[in-house]
Amino acid sequence: MATHEDVAIIGAGLSGLVLALSLHRQNIPCTIYELRPAPLDIGGAITISPNALQIIDKLGLYENVMSEGYACEAFHFRSQDGELLDTYEIGSLEKYGYPGLRVYRKVLIRELLAKCAEKKIQIIFGKKFTRILSESKAGVTWEFDDGTVGQAASLVGTDGIHSRVRSYLHGDVQPKFVNVLAIGATIPTSRVTLPEDYGLPVTIMSKTHGAYILAPNLSDGSELVIVKQRRIEERNREGWRDLLADKEGSVDFLLQGVEDFPDIVRQAVSAVTPESVSIWPFYQVPKMDKWTSEGGRVSILGDAAHAIPPSSGQGANQVFEDAFTYALVRGQCSEASLNSVLAKWQRGRQERIDRLIVLAQQMNVRRLPESTEHGLNEVVGTEDFNMDWLFKPDLDKMVKTWLTV
Repeated sequence: MATHEDVAIIGAGLSGLVLALSLHRQNIPCTIYELRPAPLDIGGAITISPNALQIIDKLGLYENVMSEGYACEAFHFRSQDGELLDTYEIGSLEKYGYPGLRVYRKVLIRELLAKCAEKKIQIIFGKKFTRILSESKAGVTWEFDDGTVGQAASLVGTDGIHSRVRSYLHGDVQPKFVNVLAIGATIPTSRVTLPEDYGLPVTIMSKTHGAYILAPNLSDGSELVIVKQRRIEERNREGWRDLLADKEGSVDFLLQGVEDFPDIVRQAVSAVTPESVSIWPFYQVPKMDKWTSEGGRVSILGDAAHAIPPSSGQGANQVFEDAFTYALVRGQCSEASLNSVLAKWQRGRQERIDRLIVLAQQMNVRRLPESTEHGLNEVVGTEDFNMDWLFKPDLDKMVKTWLTV
């Protein structure tokens, strides 16, 4: 059986790659297993905030990632008449040491893969995890769908919202649809006329028609994504497939009520083409009492443990935090204390996730029409948007607390 420090990682998405590099910093060997035959090269732009950028910096990726993203420090909220109602920080060089960043997920994946190759971290593609066969004090044994068996001292499931590893810890836990769907499309920024000092990214809200989000994607700001959210009932697999295929229907939804919005929104929507449309159903994983097995040899993190609705802007950022702090814990705790320390790690991580779920709910309230029935200015306030707790965590101090309490 492998040594105590040998870790198998299931899933080569953001969480698996960040975990591998973070474990490497702690001199812990690991191997990543990915069910896809090649690296993931899809996904839209996401917002990376200072709490994740500090980790990206520690992993030696900061300059490359920053060069391909759009740096910004605030998300603005405006009324349909153009009035600035609120400003929500997504970063600040002065306050947090890092700005916010809009960057494509595939850029992050590419840079993480390159760094893994540089560090000689092994990634095995085309290996689909099916189930844990056994767990003991010596380690874990599991099976792949091709019938082969793997062994390691520990196994971590970073295999996303539909995690197979999670079923070992919680066989009955399934992701829950929160009845919100985002429909978005990318357009050239040149197709809209930006008012002077308008500020991007921006959410433009209506009391009756919800909100449109406009956010730059590329380093020069030459591309915009326009997004609108809607309430919707959950579909089965075929229903989601049909909805995704109905590009014209998605464009029609983006057009609904656009006449009540300012020119910038009308111009953006008129530039949308069916082939540029994407949809994102918002799912959330129910809160679980454990992310680690009783023996401490099997764990889950990232979306496998807590899928946060995208409206919080923190899904990917919390993946970075999970992976980095897990590696710090593993690098500093003894074998005898592994289970108890990982339990403290989960509690500490869950506290932050709970606050973020509240934030996501607040953001959804601001972006959906029925939430404004009591008046837009009543709903939008600044008291909930103090982000110091979120953007400037002392991760080393957190881990030290978990190790000593």
